[in-house]
Amino acid sequence: MSAPADIDRTGPADSMRARLFVALQYLLPQHFLSGLVHEITRSRMPLVRDALIRAFVNRFHPDMSDAERTDPLLYASFNAFFTRALAPGARPIDPDPAALVSPVDGSVSQIGRLDGSWLVQAKGHAYTLESLLATDLSWAQHFLGGAFATFYLAPFNYHRIHMPLSGRLRAAWYVPGQLFSVNAATTACVPALFARNERVVCVFGDGTLSFALVLVGALFVGSIETVWHGEVTPRRLRHGAELSLDESRAPLDLEKGAELGRFNMGSTVILLMPPGRCEWLRTLTSGSSVRVGQALARLT
Repeated sequence: MSAPADIDRTGPADSMRARLFVALQYLLPQHFLSGLVHEITRSRMPLVRDALIRAFVNRFHPDMSDAERTDPLLYASFNAFFTRALAPGARPIDPDPAALVSPVDGSVSQIGRLDGSWLVQAKGHAYTLESLLATDLSWAQHFLGGAFATFYLAPFNYHRIHMPLSGRLRAAWYVPGQLFSVNAATTACVPALFARNERVVCVFGDGTLSFALVLVGALFVGSIETVWHGEVTPRRLRHGAELSLDESRAPLDLEKGAELGRFNMGSTVILLMPPGRCEWLRTLTSGSSVRVGQALARLT
């Protein structure tokens, strides 16, 4: 979840507050606090639900015009409001079969190519593919020297995650970790942040092409869900686990643009592509805004 808005300002006092905010996160009981948020945001008590929703709307001003239900107070809980569905047709999916599309609404934190196994997190910070995937090296080998894009979902964004390409779920696993904020101030200060935070990895295949989406948890992120596994987090036993390839909830094959998961509160998604298989559009840079279904790259 984003830090308070004033943390992102650039004055000396705000810079000091940013450093204090980051330092405080090392001391906070991150999972305990996130568990409390998980419970509170699911309350159906009108006084709790309405107070949370009104406070959020007043603070972040989410655009409800493209939501399936445009009145924030019609949702059963704050979490239902936060993970609201969009109206049909609100996010047209680029029909070009060679177009790789955005899996989320948000902004581009970093985009480019891996330097071997290294991904850029922020200026002066990088981390390895192996530490991010935290599994046997066979999957990491697919993406060495490939392309990556990191997307930040702000609190006001739509928080469902969609397929950037058509594909079949080939593997999925949960990686335990911490729950640092993923806002710009924390990303710039905490080394290997995305490889330290709790996350869910989903790897897909379409013929000879493999691609992966890494769903990174954050402070106050109550849970991460997929359409196949339901709520993956929070977990009572936080140790690494393979997630089943079970079609009882949803088909393993999903079309480009289909929903694959959601964040209950906001966070970060990292898209991984193998080497030589796509070219990012030149108009995309760090800070670019993106929406589900928007073309990000062309397959090669």
